[in-house]
Amino acid sequence: MSDEQSTDVPTDPRAPHGPLPEGGTVRAITRWGTPVMHRAQQPVTSYDDALATLAADMVATMYAADGVGLAACQVGEDVAMFVFDCPDDEGIRTVGVVCNPVLTLPEGRDRRLEDDEEGCLSYPGSFEPCPRPDWARVDGFGLDGEPVVFEGDGLLARCLQHETDHTLGTVFGDRLSAKSRKKLGKKHDDAADEYPLTWPAGSSQ
Repeated sequence: MSDEQSTDVPTDPRAPHGPLPEGGTVRAITRWGTPVMHRAQQPVTSYDDALATLAADMVATMYAADGVGLAACQVGEDVAMFVFDCPDDEGIRTVGVVCNPVLTLPEGRDRRLEDDEEGCLSYPGSFEPCPRPDWARVDGFGLDGEPVVFEGDGLLARCLQHETDHTLGTVFGDRLSAKSRKKLGKKHDDAADEYPLTWPAGSSQ
């Protein structure tokens, strides 16, 4: 997920299930329209070195693109996993890796929507308001196969929903009205020269 918010956040993030993997290689980000972006991803069944390497590459790519979250399909891999480093409403960052995520959202009187702007690294340079519940929880598994749980509000809630959507083959443009999606497309096209197909792998970071 893209982040156009420029807030001052603590340098030490909350890492309830351990830090993000390091040492990965920055990859080109896969764009909307590529088939892997629009189908449910294969569940993780082997928690091995290959999975850890993929996660490290995803983290490196997310940071190179100045994102707050990235799913495996966004580097072209058909794997139900995402990584994130994202602040909540209080500006406190949480980091994590989630395999096979299951999303829980408020229901009934507890359900409140926030119609804040949202962007996607796989459709770079464009943002549009997208209504989302203001709180979310994700249950899944970490790189060691142990259960993990993340929950939060604000941008973190939006990120958890956005990235889980990716593992199900949904991009946030699918959740927009035709009018909003047209606006999103125009912004994307206007910014296209800033984001070559090799981005961010070919960027000077």
